[in-house]
Amino acid sequence: MANETTVPALPCRSIDEIEEFYTALGFTRTYHQVRPNPYLALRREDIHLHFFAMPGFNPEDSYGTCIITVPDTGVLFRAFAEGMRSAYGKLLISGIPRMTRPRKRKNADNLAGFTIVDPGGNWIRIFPSSKDAIQQEPPTGRLATALRNAVVMGDSHGDHRQAAKILDGALARAQDPPSMDLVEALLYRAEIAVALSDRERAGELLARVREMPLDASARERLSESLAGADDLEAILAADRAEPQAGCGSER
Repeated sequence: MANETTVPALPCRSIDEIEEFYTALGFTRTYHQVRPNPYLALRREDIHLHFFAMPGFNPEDSYGTCIITVPDTGVLFRAFAEGMRSAYGKLLISGIPRMTRPRKRKNADNLAGFTIVDPGGNWIRIFPSSKDAIQQEPPTGRLATALRNAVVMGDSHGDHRQAAKILDGALARAQDPPSMDLVEALLYRAEIAVALSDRERAGELLARVREMPLDASARERLSESLAGADDLEAILAADRAEPQAGCGSER
């Protein structure tokens, strides 16, 4: 038999907050039930996700997860990111919900995947379906290798402190690394700093990236990563503006 379809059913605290989040990412509701048990079905093209609400459920304790394979993770990430920026004013990269950027992962055949952690604490892991993608060569430089190890800890396991420790050590030991590797490592370390609420450190790392001399060819190859730097700077700017807005509203 062929052409079977598997649809995950994942736990959540509230189907309403789940629907709001995924609607921002371009999903539409195909089924909604309140009684006897809250249940929600969502669809975006050929991606189907179902959710059921549990009383007293804590998203931080969730073990819900599933893997989705798509033809192009970059295209889907950009669509999700656009919806997220429109709905929330910025890319969500820390806390719950959040989304990582597509990066090659040592623990996934060097495939460039990304992850969504939704309001229910479910990890939706997205990887390319193309067999050709598996043939990508693993990194050979020490800093690039350390970055892949850090991505496993930070993006795959959510252990940002261990990811920071790995990268800090590698950056301290790096001697004249390739500029491409250095930019990628600095930007991921800045993203980790934001996730750890270390805004000052994130700003320092981003400033270091901006000061690096890169030719047109390098900028083109790093275009996706540098777009991530723009997102991080937007997050830092929003964080700086929030206290001022709060003070103004209290007066």
